[in-house]
Amino acid sequence: MPFRGWQRQTDAYSVQEKVEAALLKICKTPVSANGCGRTDAQVHASQFFFHADLEIRDVQEILPKLNDALGPEIALFDIIPVDDKASARFDAIHRTYDYFIHTHHDPFLHDRSALYDHLEIDPHKMAEGVALLPSYDDYYAFCKSPESFNTTICRVSSAVLFANEGADKFRFQITANRFLTGMIRIIMGRLLELANGRMSLDQFEHHLANKKTPKILSPAYPQGLYLSKVVYPYLDIVPRAAFLAFPNVDGSSFWKPVMV
Repeated sequence: MPFRGWQRQTDAYSVQEKVEAALLKICKTPVSANGCGRTDAQVHASQFFFHADLEIRDVQEILPKLNDALGPEIALFDIIPVDDKASARFDAIHRTYDYFIHTHHDPFLHDRSALYDHLEIDPHKMAEGVALLPSYDDYYAFCKSPESFNTTICRVSSAVLFANEGADKFRFQITANRFLTGMIRIIMGRLLELANGRMSLDQFEHHLANKKTPKILSPAYPQGLYLSKVVYPYLDIVPRAAFLAFPNVDGSSFWKPVMV
């Protein structure tokens, strides 16, 4: 992918820059696209919202034109009228992220999932760590820059680990009201340490309870992370992009929850 995250930057090409260029081309006037959050370079989004002030009469006419201008890397699925004061970022009440891992080379997953080549992973040990997450609400120790936030409280409502039948592909899914900078990739890095025996469950829980940033943070690779769902009080839409949530050839689910 040619983009370095969503937010516009002075020294790199971003999704926001591409979207605003497409809006300028079609609407013939500068339009600011305000996203529902920030994303790191190489991180994906299978559902993402932005709000913008548009004066359009026919959504069905402008939508295909915008998609043509956006090119193959970005898909705009819908334009939804909302209140003038609606905010794609601040009105969100739940966000869900998925993190994908594969442990053997697969060209079809290149840059779509994080490769941890031949890493020994104990799914049940990882699932034990995942199960602890909703029991804690202060994620100070899992943030790159906790001092930049007024609060590091994040209410995790759901955290689940999935695996494929061969246990060589994994999917970590987490839902919360908000997330901190680098939080999910840092959690995933700790879960991998737990899963391959470099950290005990007690040590993992100590990081959750200690509320101190460790001297060394080892975030997981960015390629595996997807913003996969955003929910608003007035809007809850099933994601249109399937990304890696595909079924098996027999129609059954590819992913099975790993039980503790």
